[in-house]
Amino acid sequence: MKNVLVIGGAGYLGGATSDILMIDGNYHIRVYDNLLYEETYRKPVDFFFGDVRDTENLRLHLDWADVVVWLAAIVGDPACAINPQASVAINQETIKWLAENYDGRIVFSSSCSVYGSSESYLEETSATKPISIYAFTKLYAESYLMSKNAVTLRLGTLHGVGDLYSRVRLDLVVNAFTYHAHNSGTVTINGGSQYRPFLSVRDAARAMVQCIDENVPPGIYNLHKENLRIIDLAYKLPNHFPNVHIIESERKPDDIRNYRVSSEKAEQAFGFNPEDGVDSSIVEIRELLTNRRLKDGSGPRYNNFRFLSSNGTLVT
Repeated sequence: MKNVLVIGGAGYLGGATSDILMIDGNYHIRVYDNLLYEETYRKPVDFFFGDVRDTENLRLHLDWADVVVWLAAIVGDPACAINPQASVAINQETIKWLAENYDGRIVFSSSCSVYGSSESYLEETSATKPISIYAFTKLYAESYLMSKNAVTLRLGTLHGVGDLYSRVRLDLVVNAFTYHAHNSGTVTINGGSQYRPFLSVRDAARAMVQCIDENVPPGIYNLHKENLRIIDLAYKLPNHFPNVHIIESERKPDDIRNYRVSSEKAEQAFGFNPEDGVDSSIVEIRELLTNRRLKDGSGPRYNNFRFLSSNGTLVT
């Protein structure tokens, strides 16, 4: 059985990934996380508290691991802009250290944000045009892994519920629209013509686990299920909230990213076949809210930027 170290395994994507590893039963799992957004870690998995910048502590766990699944990061453009120096240290420089100090299999979560804005369908060899600190840190991190036994997954915009233990992110556009449709009955769209590639958090996690297998060739892979314009995403909401009011604003969007991707390389290399579309995540977030399993989604802990803005010392 392989020893799999999931760094950042207590987070949104980490929760879904550790669930799949647990269910599979063919791995020894260890989670390393600083619980940035959590108070406790209750999942029945070996857990070790630590910051990825504490390399002496982290080295002990790398010595144990056959495979490292690296999910730890300050995620999102606004969140990274709060403290650019800390974001570079966490998202970028730790990966440089990893590449210099670990020779086993690495599965790394990058982002399609590295593409920035383009009118073309983008493949892994397409030009990258990062327009945020977050995207730059991911692109630099990718470069450090180019000569390693590493699979880098450029994830589309995630959505849905990760697992039963970790917090739900309500700052991701599908989840956010669903929350507003349920909570206020109104969703306002600024612009709306910009495209995003969408991917459920559980499909991302399934791919992470698939790429532990050494038969998956090292390299960079786009992952998405569907390319949608933001306005088209919004007009899916009335199928689930018949009384929702969609307001199309003329204000320019704060987020100017605009890209569509192809995931054909991943399909051919390891049979990537995502199962959960945007509509399924709208349903599960709606049910979470309707059944009051999420009592109040207005708190800052469900939004990376708001939480880190109010708890800035956590990333210094």
